[in-house]
Amino acid sequence: MRPYSRSAALFIAALTATGAVAGCSSASGDASKKPSASSTAAGPEKSADAPKGATEPPALSIGKTRTYTARDNSGNATTMSVTFHAAKYVTPSEIGEAKPKGSYAIITVEVTNTGHQDGTFTPYRNMKWKDKATTEQEVSTLISTGTQDVGTTYHPGQGVTGDIVLDVPQKGGSVTYYDTRGTASLRFEMPSR
Repeated sequence: MRPYSRSAALFIAALTATGAVAGCSSASGDASKKPSASSTAAGPEKSADAPKGATEPPALSIGKTRTYTARDNSGNATTMSVTFHAAKYVTPSEIGEAKPKGSYAIITVEVTNTGHQDGTFTPYRNMKWKDKATTEQEVSTLISTGTQDVGTTYHPGQGVTGDIVLDVPQKGGSVTYYDTRGTASLRFEMPSR
């Protein structure tokens, strides 16, 4: 091996080892983001790190409407109103799909932006089911029933009524919707049959 190749190889090995050690020294992987000793007191930043589902919203039953504050990743906020019109369990053949992991459930909702800024409602990957005996599980699907897609950005005053198809482990329980920041915003009470 040539002297400059050996030096380069040793430099790369040392750099890799340093990166591995530095990566282990910070929980976020970036030492510059590590809080200073003066900022370790409990405060608003701690709530951003709270696990999803830490605060459970009140249950929303069929026929009821609930509003919540939707915040985007920039911190902009608007008020969204959601009416839970219906919920039913269907067979795979009724919606032209393969066998689910559990049971297909269709919930019909009306989503309206009642605030003054654009707001999003994105059910895909943000709907989690649980009951008293089972921990939260992701249940959203990309299946469409042919109704309008409720997963979109709404300008102030805009609203859409449509279906969300879920693959729930079993009938009953509740489905919680988490907004794009991971905040539990709505909880739909699911029928037991």
